[in-house]
Amino acid sequence: MMRNVTRAGALFIDLYEIAMLRGYFELGMAERPATFSLFVRRLPPSRNFLLACGLADLLRDIAAFRYDDAQLRYLASLGFPHDFLNFLARLRFTGDIRAMPEGAPVFAEEPIVEVTAPIAQAQALETLIINRIGLQTMLASKAARVVAAARGRAVVDFGARRAQGFDAALDGARAFYIAGVAATSLLAAGRAHDIPVAGTMAHSFIEACASQSEAFRAYARLFPRTTLLVDTYDTIGGVRDVIALASEMGADFDIGAIRLDSGDLDALSRQARRLLDDAGLAHIRIVASGGLDEARIERLAAANAPIDMFGVGTDMSVSGDAPALDIAYKLVEFEGRGCMKLSPGKRSLPGRKQVFRGFHDGVAAFDVIAREGESSSGVALLREAMRAGEALEPSPSLEQIRTHAREAIATLPAGCRALSPSSYPVTISGALARYEREVMSKIAASSQPIAAMRVAASCR
Repeated sequence: MMRNVTRAGALFIDLYEIAMLRGYFELGMAERPATFSLFVRRLPPSRNFLLACGLADLLRDIAAFRYDDAQLRYLASLGFPHDFLNFLARLRFTGDIRAMPEGAPVFAEEPIVEVTAPIAQAQALETLIINRIGLQTMLASKAARVVAAARGRAVVDFGARRAQGFDAALDGARAFYIAGVAATSLLAAGRAHDIPVAGTMAHSFIEACASQSEAFRAYARLFPRTTLLVDTYDTIGGVRDVIALASEMGADFDIGAIRLDSGDLDALSRQARRLLDDAGLAHIRIVASGGLDEARIERLAAANAPIDMFGVGTDMSVSGDAPALDIAYKLVEFEGRGCMKLSPGKRSLPGRKQVFRGFHDGVAAFDVIAREGESSSGVALLREAMRAGEALEPSPSLEQIRTHAREAIATLPAGCRALSPSSYPVTISGALARYEREVMSKIAASSQPIAAMRVAASCR
């Protein structure tokens, strides 16, 4: 089941972009061709790579992008003139999009999406593109670290209640699943994206019952193969209550796991495992949760704590250590002329581009950012996704994207996949470097008369 999360429609746009659209319209520039590039200027310190995500949702939103009567009336109330509003009423995306496939590892300055279209159309999509790709890429990249830290143990998304809003919880569950998370606790996400759902029980159920033993007994009868939460009062006491219930129920006992949600998870999991094994309950798995992040999970996994599954909530759902990306959507070409920013710390590369990834013995060894149409060794990563406003083919299924992500991450060098900081070589091609210098020279030349006028004015 698919859905359109962007309930604001074409009003998911900043005011200054609408103002620029009017400027393009009034100056007769709206239909002139332009290319915008979406990229991350620099990786967060705790990220060795990012995992591109959100493209399928973005393409669906772009195909549906249009201003309805109610939205146009709102814009009229802000003072925009009638002829410009008529232009917006006809505005549809008719351009081309090339993008990294979802699940592709990406690095700083590499274009994740490039949009070529009449400038008004491409500009109108700025906020939508940054939000759609930025959020899911940030969350998928965080989840990839959590999954790596778990070393093959399943990870379940418990984070909806702490996510930054309804849409972030739904989009986050999708991004987490692409990155390798096994399931989500959020039913809305399970239904919307056909993601496996999983859950245990709450402390409140145990507290509401006459005793913990009675709570376990009732829950076990209602939900076969369920997971019982054992730390409401005393964790080891809770494990013993589960063992007593197994003796009481005999062949009817059908509990799949216990869950530890607090305390020293390493020590408690070892004690719980010994007690369960000694009672003949070696089949019961141990789930750990409670303030987990990739660092805590890595320590537990490295210590071989007998934990079979991790439930991860807040830290993953808000990407706690890196809750934002320095992501930008910049004009790189207008009417065939290369464009770039020269602002300190915000410089951009001009022109349409391609990214090539080189491999040695099946392991990614380097990336080269090149000009579009340029040939280079390695695999070209940017692929055509939309032409003349139409998606070229149906989006791959979520399972296909998830598989691609797993396989693509596996090709990265071991250091890149580790949690500790590691660098990966990304360079620009000789042709792009020459083009960058050429564009910079033209910008400098076009600025000279202005600079001369300022000097002359200061001398008067």
